Amino acid sequence: MTETITARAAGTAPADGHEGTEGHGGGLARVLGPAGAVLLVLSCITPASSLFIIVPEMMASQGSGVVLTILAGILISVAVGACYAELGTRVASAGGEYAMVTHTLGRCAGWLTFALSGVLLWVIPPVIALGTADYLSDLVSLDRAATGAVVMLVATGIALLDIRANALVTGIFLLLEIVAAAVVALLGAAHVQRGPGELLSAHVLGDSGLEPFTAALLVSGLTVGVFVVSGFGTAAYLAEEVVEPRRNVARVVFWSLGLGGLVILVPTVTTVLAVDDLGALATGDFSEFVRAWGGDATAVAVNLGIAIAILNAAIVMVLQNSRVVYASGRDRAWPPAVNRALSLLGPRYGAPWVATLVIGIPGAVLAWAVDIEALLGITSVVISAMYVALAIAAIKVRRMSTAPGWRMPLWPLPPLLVVLAVGYALVGADPVDLAITGGILAAALVYYLTYLARRPDERFVVIDPTDEPALQEI
Repeated sequence: MTETITARAAGTAPADGHEGTEGHGGGLARVLGPAGAVLLVLSCITPASSLFIIVPEMMASQGSGVVLTILAGILISVAVGACYAELGTRVASAGGEYAMVTHTLGRCAGWLTFALSGVLLWVIPPVIALGTADYLSDLVSLDRAATGAVVMLVATGIALLDIRANALVTGIFLLLEIVAAAVVALLGAAHVQRGPGELLSAHVLGDSGLEPFTAALLVSGLTVGVFVVSGFGTAAYLAEEVVEPRRNVARVVFWSLGLGGLVILVPTVTTVLAVDDLGALATGDFSEFVRAWGGDATAVAVNLGIAIAILNAAIVMVLQNSRVVYASGRDRAWPPAVNRALSLLGPRYGAPWVATLVIGIPGAVLAWAVDIEALLGITSVVISAMYVALAIAAIKVRRMSTAPGWRMPLWPLPPLLVVLAVGYALVGADPVDLAITGGILAAALVYYLTYLARRPDERFVVIDPTDEPALQEI
């Protein structure tokens, strides 16, 4: 493939003179079954957090049309999921998006994709963690920034454990957050005020009252609609630890996407049909709706479930994001000393402990000392740009690869849908967000040209560990 090297072709020579990885010289172990992987990926989607944090913001701008926008986002996400599944079963690397793009579109495109994913690796976890204090306020008054930092540190400590233990812990937390979402769905269903026709002939609160929901409004919210269910693609980050990745990565992608979409969509539908006044969607939130329908005690319990969902999401994001950082060190994306540190695996649990700390500790600092939420606006643009890159890779991969793997039905229609729909949404995105994203790509390109491209045989050598039961140090 283009400018890449496979694990077998690379052999077992240590990278930069580094001998082994603290007792785990074979690399990440394939110990994670599809069910455990689904629990981890679904926790990263964190459907309850999306439901209670992102959906209310969508309701404010889209009214009852939020359901159509989320449905459109899920439809596009299915097409994106097909790209992840096909590429991820052919290149099952912890590098995720950057590894898949590198093996199809080349090293430069792969590095730029890593730059995009890097924004998400470091920005989203602390942003999510900051919401913890808000949902615990009924029980205890906490400083928002300090609580977010503590959540990041706790998540980092748990992420250093064995990945199977993490799947168990996050599975328990995931059950609790799904219960919270189910309570909202049941309360909404018990207080329905209007028929399902409102979901199709939707309305939004305008300057003169309720106005019809338009296609232009749907398009304007499409990148956020896709963002609501984003996270299913992190199945690729776990691909090196999933047994039989050529079979199971696709299963993990689609099961996670389907279940996550269901947990988000059903309570949203019942809420739209249950509020007394559609105009309340623009100013209210789920806590207020639940308090009105079920009383104070129910609202407190649901808020506690949301706080648990946030912690769960932080744990899985730190765990999965650390795998990408680990892969970047193993693939020699940095100076030798940095590569050696990032590729270290712990002697007891086999976790990439330095890479985990590199994700978790800066995340705690960002939550505590920086107005990190100001950067949230660019995340939907970054995700959309990355999805377009993956779609282009999914179109090209069939022309250059004979490797076995899952093959999407109706190819190339799913990736073409992603390119057209997400690309069109990007055109209408905030110019400032587009400019910031462009600046990130420009800085990444400078690093590539001045450092990585100078020694292509030694730097950014993106291996393909798909068929290796345990990688030797590269």
